[in-house]
Formats: sequence, structure tokens, C-alpha cells
Amino acid sequence: MESLLRIPMSYEDYQALPEHPRAEWVDGLVVMSPAGPRRSHQRAARRVANLLELALPGCCVDEAVSIALPRNRERLPDVAVFDHEPPDDVPIRQTPVLVVEVLSPSTASEDLLRKGPEYAEAGIGQFWVVNIDARTVEVQANVDGWWESLVVIDAAHPAADVQVGDHGVVSVDLAAVLH
Repeated sequence: MESLLRIPMSYEDYQALPEHPRAEWVDGLVVMSPAGPRRSHQRAARRVANLLELALPGCCVDEAVSIALPRNRERLPDVAVFDHEPPDDVPIRQTPVLVVEVLSPSTASEDLLRKGPEYAEAGIGQFWVVNIDARTVEVQANVDGWWESLVVIDAAHPAADVQVGDHGVVSVDLAAVLH
């Protein structure tokens, strides 16, 4: 399992990077994976994005787009949902309605222990965590800056309807996300 690279870099140098690396800016460091995501990771992210786009027609759903967070941070969630079309600027400074992270062995701790609290601090309403290896989707709600589990979709409970604020209900079928 490869680990994330943390490279000290000025914000100006980070902004000058080519668009293709999956890089994030955190506390004066560029955080990036030495290899691209697994195909199963990309497929799960695409399936969740498609599901959200169909269920929330008034929202804008983007994959792997840089969003600005408090304390001069930029993160790249696997999927981000906005209540209206954000400007075509990077990073997006509009707070998403929800973000999705698909866990990979090399990024799971970063996604859960660092990005999760940063997303909560930013005021993002929901945090969806897709764990391909455990075959789960957990939906968490932001309650006063902390994540509280709304539902865990797994083998014992393979489907659920998830209310996304006043934007609509998403019917999540585990088999459709992780087949």
C-alpha cells in the first residue's frame, strides 16, 4: 500500500501545478497520492455521482473538483453536490450541500481523520463515506460542527432512502453503488 505524499509548497506553486495531479492544499503542504485511484474507486464515485444527479435535479453534482475550506485549505472530494451551479473558478468557494469520499487503502485515514472534520468545520451538510472493501456506505449529518451517523448501508441493510436537506430524497442501493 502506497502512502500519501506531503510536499511543502507555497500556495502560488500549488496553483501553478498542472491540472492532472490529484493534489490538495493543506497547511502549506501539497497532499497527493503517488498513484491514481483504483478503477473500483473511480467506478464507485461515478455511480454515486450519477445517483445524486438523478435524485437531486435542482443541484449541481461534480466529481473531483477542488473546494476551498476554512483555514486556507483546498480539498478534492470524490463527489461534491452544490445547491446551485458554482462559478467555473477553482477552487470553488461555495459550500457544498454534501461531499462523498470513496475510501482507498492509501487515503482512508486522510479522508476520515483529517478531511471529515475539515468538511464539518466548513459547514457542509452531509458527508457520505463509501468503503469498497467493507462494502458499506455511511451517511453522516453535520450537527453543530460534528458528524453524526444518519444511516449505514451494508449487507444487513442494503438499501436506504436518504433525505438531503430540502433538496430531495436519494434512494441508495448498495449493490448499485458497489457492483
